[in-house]
Amino acid sequence: MKRLFDLLLGVVVLAILALPILVVAFAVRVTSKGPVLYWSDRVGVHNQIFRMPKFRSMRVGTPAVATHLLNDPRSHLTPIGSFIRRTSLDELPQLWSILKGDMSFVGPRPALFNQHDLIELRTEKGVHHILPGLTGWAQVNGRDDIPIPRKVQLDYEYLQKQSLLFDIQILWLTFLKVIKRDGVSH
Repeated sequence: MKRLFDLLLGVVVLAILALPILVVAFAVRVTSKGPVLYWSDRVGVHNQIFRMPKFRSMRVGTPAVATHLLNDPRSHLTPIGSFIRRTSLDELPQLWSILKGDMSFVGPRPALFNQHDLIELRTEKGVHHILPGLTGWAQVNGRDDIPIPRKVQLDYEYLQKQSLLFDIQILWLTFLKVIKRDGVSH
């Protein structure tokens, strides 16, 4: 049921957002050197690595680490990087990962391949058995502002409470957070 929901919602969202996706792609292309998309190695279901696309918001050559680990994240941003991150427009290409089946609309955010502490804690709690999501329970309860142990606890709560209605609630809360630009640190 969840996969069918992801596919149907993915097609609808893609149809609605096709023009904004093209506009953002064009804006990324003309404001900075390098590719429009950044393909990030992420940890998926059962800790399998997959390649997740995002609109490139950081300059080419930025280290592949969690943004909070960079000395000065703002210095790595492209001219429109801050805007597309604050508005979550950089996440739009992840519709591809949802349609492909590497991700779901709702689940734990996929860890970077080198976030070993996060991967280990999620594995201990069994969270690695579910598809990562574009958004999740941890996202709507703090996003970038919560420490990893709390994030994993929220991911575990999601694992325990999974349902279509809970996913719809999380999607609605995500929409509100994005509109308010709540919990974005850069």
